[in-house]
Amino acid sequence: MPHWLDPNYLITTFGLIGILAIVFAESGLLIGFFFPGDSLLFTTGLLVASDTYLTQPLWLVCTAIVAAAIAGDQVGYLFGRKAGPALFRRPDSRLFKQDNVRRAHDFFEKYGPRAIVLARFVPIVRTFTPIIAGVSGMNYRTFTIYNIIGATLWGTGVTVLGYFLGQIDAVKANIEIILIAIVLLSIAPMIIELLRSRKR
Repeated sequence: MPHWLDPNYLITTFGLIGILAIVFAESGLLIGFFFPGDSLLFTTGLLVASDTYLTQPLWLVCTAIVAAAIAGDQVGYLFGRKAGPALFRRPDSRLFKQDNVRRAHDFFEKYGPRAIVLARFVPIVRTFTPIIAGVSGMNYRTFTIYNIIGATLWGTGVTVLGYFLGQIDAVKANIEIILIAIVLLSIAPMIIELLRSRKR
């Protein structure tokens, strides 16, 4: 990935504020789908564990990340409610692809409200799912409940995982391999679905 999307660069340059801004953007802004959410949170946990660049306590970092993720999805939902069907008529551009909208729509149709939680762990889909929820007119209270659950599981889970694994010497010595593995695991559902679609 470009150096400006590398988690280490983002964290060492912008610190916790930068992390929160990226989590917010990736969670509900159309332009946020290309940010490295999973690897960013994992690296955040690693750096909190080593007390490098991030000196805040783990509980504070996790709380702030969850709050940013919740806020991002809420904005995405409200944007979807306002944009409505116009979103599906928007032409493709460098930062917007109709395929991403259709993928999130199919994901939402398949899993219903649970999609708000599950999408947190699927790159690109997690950016568009709250928007699709707004477009479809999902009950706001229901959306908010699932949004809070998903943001808490994702924001806390991935960060805490990085924190505890970051204290293992073998992980520290192979951090780049670990990050690549996390990215591959997170995009695996999309790859599998793409292969199934091509087979059909």
